[in-house]
Parts: sequence; structure tokens; C-alpha cells
Amino acid sequence: MDLHISRSLVIPAAELSWHFSRSSGPGGQHVNTSDSRVELSWSIAGSRALSPWQRQRLLDKLSSRLTGGMLVVASAQERSQWRNRQNAQQKLAELVAAALRPDPPQRRATKPTRGSQRRRLETKSNRSATKQLRRRPPMD
Repeated sequence: MDLHISRSLVIPAAELSWHFSRSSGPGGQHVNTSDSRVELSWSIAGSRALSPWQRQRLLDKLSSRLTGGMLVVASAQERSQWRNRQNAQQKLAELVAAALRPDPPQRRATKPTRGSQRRRLETKSNRSATKQLRRRPPMD
């Protein structure tokens, strides 16, 4: 089943590779016999679904998550392999969509307003007064 990231980007099922193993998560004795943990791998570098711009953007944004050009997502939250497959697909889709989203505008540095400076200093003096009152009285 193809993975729909957005209206313009669909990853063909042939480009996704699945690996199943035993999960250490929920399931009691059932987990000792079933391969419910899912790893979903996708080669960004070898994908035909991406434009050159998208490929470069994903390689830059997801570089810390890539292993040999492959984006690997694992899921072992559920007892069912099918539900773990759904979770892994959703995680992959969210990662790719977030990486392809345009960067937010740069924050423009501004000076604090007079009012905010006054409020900050008032808060500091109130806190200081509270701590002064907590002190042990002088031994006169």
C-alpha cells in the first residue's frame, strides 16, 4: 500500500522495506512467540518519488536520523503487528512532512519594553522581600 505524505508526494510501496522482530513491549507471554515489532525503512537517496529539491531537503533535515541514506522508523507500542505497521507508517509520514515544511520566519531581535522591564524588576523586588521576611530575626 502506497504511503501518502501530501497531495503531491506519495511513496510507492515498492520503496518501503519492512523488518519484523520480537517485541519487548506489551503482550505478556504472547510477545515471546510473535514478531510484533516493526521497522520500516525507506531510502531517501534512491527514491524516485522525490524531486531533487525534496531529496536534498530531506537529506539535510533528517541527516541525524539517517543510517546509510536510509530513514528507519520502529514501532513496538501495540500487541498487534498490523497496528505497529500503521504506527510506523504514520511516524514516517509525519517525519517526512515535517522535514519538507518550509522553515518558519527568522525571529527579529527586539528590545524589551519599558513596561516589561518594570514588571520584571517589581517581581524581583517582591521575591527579595519575601525571602527577607523568611530570615531569622537578628539576635539583639
